Amino acid sequence: MNVLITGGAGFVGIHTARALHAAGHQVRILDVLDPQIHGVDASFSESLSSIADCVRGDVCDVADCTRVLDGIECIFHFASRTGVGQSMYDISDYVATNVLGTAALIEAVVKARLQLKRFVLSSSRAVYGEGLFRCGAHGVFHPSLRDPQAMQAGDFAMHCPQCGAEMSALPTPTDCPAEPLSVYAITKKQQEDYCQYAARTFGLPLITLRYFNVYGSMQSLRNPYTGVVSIFYSLLREGRALSLYERGLPLRDFVHVSDVVRANLLAMNEQLAAGSVFNVGTGVAVTIGDIANAQAKAMGVHAVLEDHGEYRVGDVFGCYADISLSRQSLAFAPQVDLATGMREFVAWADGQAAVNQYDKTVAELRAHGLFGKAAA
Repeated sequence: MNVLITGGAGFVGIHTARALHAAGHQVRILDVLDPQIHGVDASFSESLSSIADCVRGDVCDVADCTRVLDGIECIFHFASRTGVGQSMYDISDYVATNVLGTAALIEAVVKARLQLKRFVLSSSRAVYGEGLFRCGAHGVFHPSLRDPQAMQAGDFAMHCPQCGAEMSALPTPTDCPAEPLSVYAITKKQQEDYCQYAARTFGLPLITLRYFNVYGSMQSLRNPYTGVVSIFYSLLREGRALSLYERGLPLRDFVHVSDVVRANLLAMNEQLAAGSVFNVGTGVAVTIGDIANAQAKAMGVHAVLEDHGEYRVGDVFGCYADISLSRQSLAFAPQVDLATGMREFVAWADGQAAVNQYDKTVAELRAHGLFGKAAA
């Protein structure tokens, strides 16, 4: 098929473009080349330009979207500002790119009367907020934000709202109600809402993929909001200690980008029911401490882990994927375990220039009251 990838010069976009090209599809890319991700005066790489028709343009501009739609049969909509922390204060930028960008793309598709075979939206596990948790005495809950006073006292666990006991995390299915707890999460939910509207009203052949914590080669080493894997790598390469938020206890589901690409291509199956939503993760919960140790092992260094009682205001404690529906209906099965995925990332990152902006990030969060520290 003729395929358009918005945000196609980004992390997931590059990997997806390569896989589509290898599978015989014709690829076109629309990307604004955001300086925070790609650096100042960035241009499309020769390797990407050799496999795709690369167009520099803004997904928020209906005219830019319209000029890349000719002949397109499938769209992967990846263009998005990412990162929870920065979204909490750069509100207008996140809303503009994620929400208005999605609206502009849909408007362009509708007005062009484009007959698509598939429209794939890359959404996020962030739409759930916290994942599901179980209390041994009172059953399953989908909790909201934790008590700020408890976190200030150094209690970061998720507690039962009825008896106060610590709860254990459960895998989160796609029918879990959305309760976005950050600006980024809200914008991803709104992306889903606009796309579902277009599916109902105009027959947009939509598949929504909720990515969990994606990592792997080509992940930006200059954008401090791209993910903890890049942050840890930069710090470990400099021989610095890692300060683990919430004692390294928060639970996540880290899925390698090659598995995400596998899910992307499976979503092109025209037999899938339009409007379907799938989780893209591993179904395995790991702590942030596990990530730090796995990365250090892949780098062949010793990780010095420090606990300063730090936490980020508005961050979730735990969410990992229930992928049973993805296995059954999407035929998706993750193939890369954490150790293998970390080795792949490190092998690539070792040949790249890393820009450590961790201290700058913390300073910005602290300046906006989003960086907490528990009382000693």
